Amino acid sequence: MKKVWHRIWLVLIMAFFYLPIIYVVFFSFNRSKSLTRFTGFSWRWYENMFYSRPILDAIWYTVLCAVLATAISTIVGTVTSIALSKNRKVIKEFVRQVNNLPMLNPEIVTAIGFMLFYSSLHIKTGFVTMLLAHIAFCTPYVMLTIMPRLRRLDPNMAEAAMDLGCTPWQVIWKVIVPQIKNSIGAAALIAFSMSFDDFVISMFTTGPGVQNISIYVYGNVKRVNPTINALSSIIVLVVTVVLILTNIVPYIRDKRRKKNEAVLEDAVR
Repeated sequence: MKKVWHRIWLVLIMAFFYLPIIYVVFFSFNRSKSLTRFTGFSWRWYENMFYSRPILDAIWYTVLCAVLATAISTIVGTVTSIALSKNRKVIKEFVRQVNNLPMLNPEIVTAIGFMLFYSSLHIKTGFVTMLLAHIAFCTPYVMLTIMPRLRRLDPNMAEAAMDLGCTPWQVIWKVIVPQIKNSIGAAALIAFSMSFDDFVISMFTTGPGVQNISIYVYGNVKRVNPTINALSSIIVLVVTVVLILTNIVPYIRDKRRKKNEAVLEDAVR
């Protein structure tokens, strides 16, 4: 009986998370504007989405900002984490505590802080200010993901590479980075999802004519606009494909590696 209740509870939780997504996708194919009554299958709202200049601009700014913020924050966070791993414990602990502040602070506090900072310097807000804010709040997540992996590395390998004539940069890119590449990939995915999904900080740091998807959706949420359903369905599709690929590609690679190892063992025998 206990197992039955566990299964029922699991089904209810899954329904709570996924039924709204299924609902949005289902009504994105509705012929009419109704969000409660399905009147027939149609691609109408997807066509409207691809012909809507504001939506295309929002997608462009969102993707561009997320890609740039991910690339820059991943590089900065990785290099900073590697540098900290070679510093004294007091410095590492101090930087770690400072690094945790943006993650512990409510987003609204960080957003207002950026807005006041730009205003005090008389900086005109726009895409660049939004990008800088995204880099600033993505970098701590990158460092938080990479630093635990660095603590598990053997420090003797870097010292051995230096003894063999490698420069510090060669040690980083040829010895350390290959060992933490999985953590770097995970950090990049986290940074991309944080930037792509952000609304509060983007709202306070962007300027006129520049809005990402979350700001556009917020501006149209009080109006019946099924085009938003089509846009949301496209995002769900892209995220699902990416998740499937990130899980299947490593599995196929490991399977091929094991197969090649088995072939080599048979050849040796």
